[in-house]
Amino acid sequence: MKFTQYFEAMRARPDCREILREWMEFVVLHPESEQVQSDGRIRRWARIEKAGSRYLRVVLLPDGETVHNAFFDRNYER
Repeated sequence: MKFTQYFEAMRARPDCREILREWMEFVVLHPESEQVQSDGRIRRWARIEKAGSRYLRVVLLPDGETVHNAFFDRNYER
């Protein structure tokens, strides 16, 4: 799994430190929902049971494998 410099910088935030790499990989490989942004980036969501059943959003670059952002999306609607 590859990461952008932006993501590496965001990883230092307390709310992002709790997101495990295995959870991000799960979302990338098994998304419940996917949306392509106008800039080509790909948003994927999946529920993470071990994180209190919260939905994790992972934003990928257009290559589909480089993580640009990851966070628990409080506004996600199924």
